[in-house]
Amino acid sequence: MKTIMVTGGAGFIGSNLVNYLLAQKTVQVVNLDKLTYAGNLESLAATSDDRNHIFVRGSVNDRALVMRLLEQYQPEAIIHLAAESHVDRSIDSPGDFIQTNIVGTFELLEASRAYWSRLSLPAQRRFRVLHVSTDEVYGSLGSEGYFSEETPFAPNSPYSASKAAADHLVRAYYHTYGLPVLTTNCSNNYGPCQFPEKLIPHMILSALADNPLPVYGDGKNIRDWLYVSDHCAALLTVLEKGDPGQVYNIGGNSEKTNLEVVQTICKLLDEMAPRPDSGSYSQQITFVKDRPGHDRRYAVDAAKLQRQMGWSPTETFITAIRKTVRWYLDNQEWCRHVCDGSYRGQRLGVLDEEAAK
Repeated sequence: MKTIMVTGGAGFIGSNLVNYLLAQKTVQVVNLDKLTYAGNLESLAATSDDRNHIFVRGSVNDRALVMRLLEQYQPEAIIHLAAESHVDRSIDSPGDFIQTNIVGTFELLEASRAYWSRLSLPAQRRFRVLHVSTDEVYGSLGSEGYFSEETPFAPNSPYSASKAAADHLVRAYYHTYGLPVLTTNCSNNYGPCQFPEKLIPHMILSALADNPLPVYGDGKNIRDWLYVSDHCAALLTVLEKGDPGQVYNIGGNSEKTNLEVVQTICKLLDEMAPRPDSGSYSQQITFVKDRPGHDRRYAVDAAKLQRQMGWSPTETFITAIRKTVRWYLDNQEWCRHVCDGSYRGQRLGVLDEEAAK
């Protein structure tokens, strides 16, 4: 049985990935998560009795802890997902993003390098560190074109700048030390267990609570949407087939404006959970002041991954957004519990009181 360490495995993508890996029945997962506001063990409820899931509460910034786990469990791979990930929150508290995304990645790389250097030659050849990053490192696109793996970095928020710095560190550890690393840059994820500060769950829960549905600016900012289970399948594909030192973009082939996404959610809720007054949830849409440095468009070219490894998304936006809305409707208890912490649905990422009006 293969052992894989997952950092950030109680977060949104992390918990989905841990559940996905354990479902293979051939993987033992060592799950390291600090359990910050966005980490939730309820997202891993299905694994509570699985002896192949080893959960450890701790931080990637704790190099000694990471080293102890590597020596104890001898993983063949590390999938690094631990990160601060919300752009609005990075505007409010950029220091947290520097410490977790940059310093944490450095500490993980140093621990990984020390562990890898002591492995036998066959084990060294098998070992991989997969760093999971974002398409936001590339900046903003115009109305045409796509981000490729060769697109120069041009981050526009503290979040994307911190991830770009981490990407550079990962690349440097391959070229300087020979550490067998892989990097993926994915488009916007959505699906079960996503923390409600992100667009899709925030809109679903706000609609159900009869609150305004705030759309930034004119609502025409475009994102490529990737269903989380498709992302998990892509990560395992890259881990098994990717070449060390390489970067692979992962996209969902589903470009939508923010307004289109919100309108689609409203239509699905009108069908699945009609308002008591028989009106449409779209009545709650409210346009608000845009956030600072809001990138206009992201779109990912995932042709390299499809060409070299045969991966492509299995879900369309329409099929997956319906599954996502259904999940949130069916898991109101999870939603209530995850919102019991520091986040109460308030707007984040405003620079002054006036901007919040």
